[in-house]
Amino acid sequence: MACSSFVKLNASSSPGIGHQSFNQRARPSRQVAPRRVAVIRAGAYSDELVKTAKTIASPGRGILAIDESNATCGKRLSSVGLDNTEVNRQAYRQLLLTTPGLGEYISGAILFEETLYQSTTDGKKFVDCLREENIVPGIKVDKGLVPLPGSNNESWCQGLDGLASRSAEYYKEGARFAKWRTVVSIPCGPSALAVKEAAWGLARYAGISQDNGLVPIVEPEILLDGDHPIERTLEVAERVWAEVFYYLAENNVMFEGILLKPSMVTPGAEHKERASPETIAKYTLTMLNRRVPPAVPGIMFLSGGQSEMEATLNLNAMNQSPNPWHVSFSYARALQNSVLKSWQGRPENIEVAQKALLSRGKANSLAQLGRYSADGESDDAKKGMFVKGYTY
Repeated sequence: MACSSFVKLNASSSPGIGHQSFNQRARPSRQVAPRRVAVIRAGAYSDELVKTAKTIASPGRGILAIDESNATCGKRLSSVGLDNTEVNRQAYRQLLLTTPGLGEYISGAILFEETLYQSTTDGKKFVDCLREENIVPGIKVDKGLVPLPGSNNESWCQGLDGLASRSAEYYKEGARFAKWRTVVSIPCGPSALAVKEAAWGLARYAGISQDNGLVPIVEPEILLDGDHPIERTLEVAERVWAEVFYYLAENNVMFEGILLKPSMVTPGAEHKERASPETIAKYTLTMLNRRVPPAVPGIMFLSGGQSEMEATLNLNAMNQSPNPWHVSFSYARALQNSVLKSWQGRPENIEVAQKALLSRGKANSLAQLGRYSADGESDDAKKGMFVKGYTY
């Protein structure tokens, strides 16, 4: 577990018993040499990491997240009457990744491990399909959430064991960025233990990724679950991101070579009052300006169960004035929902489904530029996709 190294680090770096004991020792009356500051480095890949991050954070473009596990992809397929087989998963992902013109709106695609190694039915690697559209291939590297002992029914993200060797292999296969998702639950506290574990795990993953040439997406998702007001979400988000950046710095992660994937600051999904896009933008940008250094190239928001239209409207509201970072999207359901409904698993519907993907991509591209209008959006695009306790 990550806990042994985590506890050791806490004892030497956090204000508390460790520091108190150290400071109370008798010392000679002489000047102590100033502590040496570690140099931030990302090994031999520094220049490439910066270039990759900037490519993904390019104007009018964002990330298509299709990194659902096989089990979750199966749930999506079952919604249109398809069995969860590798052939059907391949067919669906081929539909997405071979959409002509997708690179106009999409700069990166997060793949599940199975997809990274797959090819089209004509034998062309999916990675090469993406490169031809100037889309950077990415890879989900975490191993999912498990219960966190000693917490308030919270979870932690596993996957650090063997991550370096896996990341090196993913790089050889063409991946150039990585994604690691952990979660924080407001109804569960969140406990100090869960917040620290999330931040520490993300920082270790980020350092390992950079060491192997992958730009890490840092994603502590603050779940929508709960009936709390937006002010409570802001409070928790500020606390979580402060902890995350503290441990990123402790692990010598180069900020110019990372991307963030935060939740938007919204009320809990069960709160009695909805917040307008303008309110969500105000609270979210307040949190980001207080916690995120301008050296970070891109903020790629997750949709977190919002409707397709909600996610786009909120992103658009955040881009009504200049930001220190590229503020964009890394959506899964908010890009795929209309596609699945259009496709229905039928070969004759591939073209119309790909047009649906381009339509959602264009809408979010316009939102990244602050030019989106919801006029003409379908009723399906307005339907929320929140699932309590969502896992994938």
